[in-house]
Amino acid sequence: MKTWGLIPEGSSLESAGIKEPANAYWNLSPEELVEHTLRKKMGVLSDKGAICVNTGKFTGRSPKDRFIVIDDYTRDAVNWNSINQAIEPRYFDLLKDKITNYFSGKDLYIKDASACAHEEYKLNIRVISEYPWSAQFASNMFLRPSNEELKTFKPDWTIINAPEFYADPATDGTRQDNFAIINFSEKTILIGGTGYTGEIKKGIFSVLNFILPYEHKVLSMHCSANQGKDGDTAIFFGLSGTGKTTLSAHPNRFLIGDDEHGWADDGVFNFEGGCYA
Repeated sequence: MKTWGLIPEGSSLESAGIKEPANAYWNLSPEELVEHTLRKKMGVLSDKGAICVNTGKFTGRSPKDRFIVIDDYTRDAVNWNSINQAIEPRYFDLLKDKITNYFSGKDLYIKDASACAHEEYKLNIRVISEYPWSAQFASNMFLRPSNEELKTFKPDWTIINAPEFYADPATDGTRQDNFAIINFSEKTILIGGTGYTGEIKKGIFSVLNFILPYEHKVLSMHCSANQGKDGDTAIFFGLSGTGKTTLSAHPNRFLIGDDEHGWADDGVFNFEGGCYA
């Protein structure tokens, strides 16, 4: 295995169970990730210079294929229903072993980032993916540590993202061959069978939806938010596509964010490193 890029002190892929990748690219810059995407013929540049990719079969999330591992931590705390679907730990372990073995001999892209602009609730995230543009999405979506901060970065949560790995529903406990599984005890999210990068974003949003109210008494919100010159904050709720981003982008108010926020005792803070839409 060859390694490239900025690797935080004490970090390795073996801690995630990954042993034999071909190349491991750590914390490449956005420009480098675009270059890798183009070189691998996974995308093209638009006339504005943005990278354009085909996410394959899925152009949106698949909520019915999102699972939460049921264990001692989640059993009595999660509201289990058709959206919060339970999956046994043995299926998570089986799929994690399969994915890490699948990664053998492949190029992997690792991006370290964080969620929550509030320092007290910040969540450090490590995204490990087989696609450079998945790492690029994480770079765009989440807060970016400085190179100095990356030197000592330690992830709180790990996302293992394998768009071209497919589950076998007959043996793996899934509904279809695509899946997203959250394990709160291991602080790991597995994503497979889908190239849609929104699963990375919503995986972390689902984690925050649980731990912020449950552990910290902070309200998590799907909303946009802005602030007036006197410090007053306005929040805008609504389903996707109903105008949250438009309403929050007011010329006379300071934008906080357009999609995901927390409301703590000392104010409203953005989960992301900017805006989603």
